[in-house]
Amino acid sequence: MRAPLSWIRQWVDLPADATGEQVAAALVRVGLEEEGLHGGDVVGPVVVGRVLSADPEPQKNGKTINWCSVDTGESEPRGVVCGASNFGAGDLVVVALPGAVLPGPFPIAARKTYGHVSDGMICSARELGLGEDHAGIIVLTRLLGGAAASQLEPGQDALALLGLTEEVVEVNVTPDRGYCFSVRGLAREYAHGARLDVATAFRDPADVEVPDAGAGAGHGVELRDGAPIHGAPGCTRFVTRVVRGVDPAAPSPFWLQRRLQQAGMRPISLAVDVTNHVMLELGQPLHAYDLGTLDGPLVVRRARPGERLVTLDGVDRELDPEDLLIADGPDGARAVGLAGVMGGRETEVTTTTRDVLVEAARFDPVTIARTARRHKLPSEASRRFERGVDTALQAAAAELAVRLLVEHGGGTADDAATDVVAPGAVVRPAAITLPVDLPARLSGVPAEQLDRARVVELLEQVGCSVGEGSPAGALAVTPPTWRPDLVQPVDLVEEVVRLHGYEAVPSVLPPAPPGRGLTTGQRLRRRAADALAAGGFVEVRSYPFTSAARSDELALPADDPRRTALRLANPLSDEQPLLRTSVLATLLDVLRRNTSRGAADVALFELGGVVNPVAGAPAAARLRVDARPSDDELAGLLAAVPPQPVHVAGVLAGRAEPEGWWGAGREADAADAVAAAQLVAQALRVPLVVTAGALAPWHPGRCAQLALPGGDVVGHAGELHPAVVSALGLPARTVAFELDLDALVAAAPELVPAPRLSPFPPSKEDVALVVDVSVPAEAVRQALLAGVAGAGHADLVEEVRLFDVYTGAPVPEGHRSLAFTLRLRALDRTLTAADAAAVREAAVAEASRRHGAVLRGA
Repeated sequence: MRAPLSWIRQWVDLPADATGEQVAAALVRVGLEEEGLHGGDVVGPVVVGRVLSADPEPQKNGKTINWCSVDTGESEPRGVVCGASNFGAGDLVVVALPGAVLPGPFPIAARKTYGHVSDGMICSARELGLGEDHAGIIVLTRLLGGAAASQLEPGQDALALLGLTEEVVEVNVTPDRGYCFSVRGLAREYAHGARLDVATAFRDPADVEVPDAGAGAGHGVELRDGAPIHGAPGCTRFVTRVVRGVDPAAPSPFWLQRRLQQAGMRPISLAVDVTNHVMLELGQPLHAYDLGTLDGPLVVRRARPGERLVTLDGVDRELDPEDLLIADGPDGARAVGLAGVMGGRETEVTTTTRDVLVEAARFDPVTIARTARRHKLPSEASRRFERGVDTALQAAAAELAVRLLVEHGGGTADDAATDVVAPGAVVRPAAITLPVDLPARLSGVPAEQLDRARVVELLEQVGCSVGEGSPAGALAVTPPTWRPDLVQPVDLVEEVVRLHGYEAVPSVLPPAPPGRGLTTGQRLRRRAADALAAGGFVEVRSYPFTSAARSDELALPADDPRRTALRLANPLSDEQPLLRTSVLATLLDVLRRNTSRGAADVALFELGGVVNPVAGAPAAARLRVDARPSDDELAGLLAAVPPQPVHVAGVLAGRAEPEGWWGAGREADAADAVAAAQLVAQALRVPLVVTAGALAPWHPGRCAQLALPGGDVVGHAGELHPAVVSALGLPARTVAFELDLDALVAAAPELVPAPRLSPFPPSKEDVALVVDVSVPAEAVRQALLAGVAGAGHADLVEEVRLFDVYTGAPVPEGHRSLAFTLRLRALDRTLTAADAAAVREAAVAEASRRHGAVLRGA
């Protein structure tokens, strides 16, 4: 909400020398948020000038300029070049002299143009920031009116005349402070912030005398919202007034146009400008109809199935049965406006309108908010209605609009008026019982500062009526009609504290509990992340939202449980309405974004939750918020929450080892993805069993299944399927892994003994075994370990690692050679050659027994 200081000063005692910064500070003191200060964009000498002569001079480029002699109140007239043609000799204009700076910034200086030295500039409205009109320059006689312009003299300061030096305060209005969407509300809040007595310092612009509305005396109105939605009628009050004989060519006075511009609105026509001005001043939206286009009484009703309406913006809208409409015609058949949001094109005020009907109503906030969002049509009116408007303001707002139309449009107001109130509508808020000690108890302000007299005084400053309540000692507080947000005792406490002063609330630091540090799960998850980061991966975060199309791109089978995802009720994007069931599904987007921006060698990982819906799970109940839910209610709520385990996923693209003087480097392959997954397991001291696997989105021949020793599968790793890589636009041969980190954390040992370090040197044995190509390398490695353990030498083995795979002569066709290194070490002695040979023979024997392995070259 923007308001110039002069407008605020009209309704509250604002010092003449008050600055925008001081006004904003007072508003912030009572809880409003300052958005900014505006105005003062034009500086320097900008004066009133009288055109003495304007000689047209055609130019070679086909343009005609005017060489003007302008009296600016100095000893000699100034020569100015002007391209506009909407003025002539004798007109009063606005002249920016050399040294002035116009919005842009656009500095003015004397310069040679079109064969003349132009000693200034005759200004248009857009050049001064007064509007978008750039078709011609400002002629003050037309802008201000003949009577006002006759008082002007050449050389007079035009900045003050046009309000270009005035500051405008802008504040952010929160949803519970809808009354501040008006100058009326800001003026009252300034009185609070400046510690003024509202009763004497504030002048209510709505304090006007309104005519009596006899039953059926004015234009007919029927409220037909017989089946209210959301438990409240769509319209609780509807006021109409009629002004006849308005001059359709009558312009809005300059001061009114300027106020609208300062408030961020565009002047349109007298009738529209008047309704906007009253809305900005009081906070009550109005709508003007061309009375001649209406057919019978106005009917307030809900939309009918299939009904349509062309709104003022020219859009043909399909209406929803929840939309509240203004209609006319037989039985209210024709929709003429979306109530509280935007009027209809058929009944709008035009350049031929002479009879105007003014509408001032109060609509249900929920209905208006939903209609505005449903049609993606936020308006100045809907912003105010959805926050709640003053229930007693409608007749006063209509009266002010009628007075302005009569004064500036030359019309005549009908004596009759219509004021219809819905049966059972709440016009005056209900009284609230407030324990007198509650403000002090909740805020921490000493009770002697917020005693009974002080609380009553502050509530009356707000506009509340305060009386004796029950039980004895309590206060019965009736909120003012412009504060629909005050509905319970804590709301009143907030008002008391903010008017008393937030600075009076003591600042008490809560004691810091000693705490127990991180949980075991938190430590292990951080250990896994640290291990991947140390291994060269970069941690990222992706949004956990995805789409059904992503399952197709990942080539998931139709019966894959990962296709069953939870749908969000209100997604950030309609294109991603589902919660992910795999971290890899969203991590691949991050990889694609990085590679598309030139990153060639990428290694990324993410720790994040996935959501696995359970078939047949109960729906979550809506619990009450005014009391603690019961244990059964909480249990039911938890039963409806799907499992959300934490997974860790990683992707690699490009080189795993960079190129350099040492060589060409090495491209990442499936073994790197498996190694990264094992890195996580090793950090948690959890052994993994690696076997061949087949699971989308991995390549069926280059996928490893990762399981716990007990057989529970905890993840997969390998190269992504070429079709997946192509569908997602990823680099060729991209590899990835994903693990159920919660499962690994659950399997991690609680206590890990510190390793014993041997002072003796290691012994290394290499074996090359020929096996069938169908035998996985990991199976052979596990056989070697089992053979050593079976021979009672498990304590001697530090590592068994595959370091070479060979196919070709002399290895038989259909077979391959797997070379392993065995690193052995004892804690109490140096191993002999015989010790190493015994370990080697036991390992080879078990590999031969299990898989028919034969020593290469034997």
